[in-house]
Amino acid sequence: MRGNSFGKLFSFTTFGESHGKALGVVIDGMPSGVVINEDDLQADLDRRAPGKVAGTTSRKEADKANIISGIFEGKTTGAPICVLVENTNQRSQDYDKLKNEHRPGHADRTYELKYGHRDHRGGGRSSGRETLSRVIAGYFASLIIKGISVRALITKLGPFSVESIPSDLEKDFGDYSFADPSKSEEIKSYLLDLKSKGDSVGGRISIAIDDCPVGLGEPAFDKLKADFAKALLSIGACVSFSFGLGEKMADMLGSEVSSESSNFGGIEGGISNGDRISLEVTFKPTSTIGEKAKEGRHDPCILPRAIPVVEAMVRVVLADHYLRQNAYQVENDE
Repeated sequence: MRGNSFGKLFSFTTFGESHGKALGVVIDGMPSGVVINEDDLQADLDRRAPGKVAGTTSRKEADKANIISGIFEGKTTGAPICVLVENTNQRSQDYDKLKNEHRPGHADRTYELKYGHRDHRGGGRSSGRETLSRVIAGYFASLIIKGISVRALITKLGPFSVESIPSDLEKDFGDYSFADPSKSEEIKSYLLDLKSKGDSVGGRISIAIDDCPVGLGEPAFDKLKADFAKALLSIGACVSFSFGLGEKMADMLGSEVSSESSNFGGIEGGISNGDRISLEVTFKPTSTIGEKAKEGRHDPCILPRAIPVVEAMVRVVLADHYLRQNAYQVENDE
């Protein structure tokens, strides 16, 4: 199986299945001598871990990060970094009925058609559990892009919606990372009700990137917007991506669009311009519904747990392009 790696100068490869022995990631291109904090890494994983928030999956996993290589005396060595996370709470029997059934919108049928043989337990390689590897990579990427702020918030979840991400991103947005934290209890009740009915819901996540250097992005095929799109659309259940005004531009005149540079979401010509970068992604409802959802342990909405994954993928794109841009900087001794 190919397509398991992402990035050029800063790159990572994920491995493992939902109900296998372990999952993990191998990170390459990490500069040497960077101080790491395993508590901070674990905190990032804890944000994504299952069983933490009411109204999401009841699967309980410690998601303990075990660093295998690339770190010595608390610093990166420049060698590939391998981090392993063991699976400890599988209930594979919950998926016996899926062995010969295919959930619409999931990878069940396409994996079967492509490979002729698949791991049906929890979705196998296509499970959302694969994203823990991305969160690990995102932690290491954050050490490269210190000073760049990346914050994702839910701006639509079923009937709950706000127009845009707020300007003040320092406050606590609650367990659900919804842009209006006053709605947290209502969202909790809504998700618990969905879970009891075996139904699911999708929504929208908005991302704000502040203090990004000018010049990140490569013409013509590695534009910053293109790599953001690939990174975010590679997350399971993510079905659309936009930046700046996005689809609103379809209803606007050029005189309206070009009146302000902020309309372009911090990216012009595929290159960062120093403004706040604004991105949006849409997630579909979870594919496992009905009796299958009631019998297993599934998220009625993946958005709350997708937040750290979205932030991680944004960070790895920024780290990769940051290293690439700095590779161009050659001192002139004239």
